[in-house]
Amino acid sequence: MAKAIPKKGSRGRIGSRKSIRKIPKGVIHIQASFNNTIVTVTDVRGRVVSWSSAGTCGFRGTRRGTPFAAQTAAASAIRAVVDQGMQRAEVMIKGPGLGRDAALRAIRRSGILLTFVRDVTPMPHNGCRPPKKRRV
Repeated sequence: MAKAIPKKGSRGRIGSRKSIRKIPKGVIHIQASFNNTIVTVTDVRGRVVSWSSAGTCGFRGTRRGTPFAAQTAAASAIRAVVDQGMQRAEVMIKGPGLGRDAALRAIRRSGILLTFVRDVTPMPHNGCRPPKKRRV
């Protein structure tokens, strides 16, 4: 079956697909592993508004796990939501990485008022059996 040829000048949708909504309050999730730091900003219902990671900011290899890379990732994620009017946020930090404190410092510097900071790192209650010890 042949495709219909679109008329000259008809483009479908014009402008941006997403409607820019005002978000006064949100949640900032920081996932700091030893290799990378991922910062996700959501609204109160949990819908992702903006995200960034040390890898998307241009850091590669071992530099992704550094505090400076985490600071850059946090600043990049926050910049988009400040333009949408976010003033207050809750922060959830997960993971043992070096970027935990640096990302939090970058968020504090951005001017967003933090209502609380919570550590949500998963802790096993003696769950899985650890792998056997290495013999060198």
